[in-house]
Amino acid sequence: MSHADDHSGAPEGTRRDFLYYATAGAGVVATGAAVWPLVNQMNASDDVKALASIEVDVSGVAEGTQLTVKWRGKPVFIRHRTADEIKSARDVAMGDLVDRNSENNNLPGTDASDANRALDKDGKWLVMMGVCTHLGCVPLGDRAGDFGGWFCPCHGSQYDTSGRIRKGPAPRNLEVPIAAFTNETTIKLG
Repeated sequence: MSHADDHSGAPEGTRRDFLYYATAGAGVVATGAAVWPLVNQMNASDDVKALASIEVDVSGVAEGTQLTVKWRGKPVFIRHRTADEIKSARDVAMGDLVDRNSENNNLPGTDASDANRALDKDGKWLVMMGVCTHLGCVPLGDRAGDFGGWFCPCHGSQYDTSGRIRKGPAPRNLEVPIAAFTNETTIKLG
């Protein structure tokens, strides 16, 4: 009797291969069921998701004043700039800037011109994270420092009326977060 006559046409290992794949499949399903709760616990909770964006009423912010709100645990400066502040910011030559990037999350990859940092095309509204880019201090506002914008007293960083670093150890302009007007008096952060 030849070796070929022993198998009656069925491929060798069919039952063994089936058992192998069935066991492996069951193992994958069991592993997935065990790992899913661990992965799912890393998702943001509902209270954290609620803070992902906030709406701020700016109807009471008079021209030349600033509102500071807390968002994601950090201060955000919302300034209603005067015509003089806007002109001062727009008259700055790009060559005079320490950081020539807008640092604007609404317009990534753009230059630091005032038009690329303001929230509206007229430049009346400026929204920035109130965190010094040197060591994370909170700069003083209300036309502070040599450039009429913000001054960080901890290490002497000075920002102009567009929130751009002009003097001191801070390496970057104040960050502009994702923000947009939802109507004439409400700004949505995030």
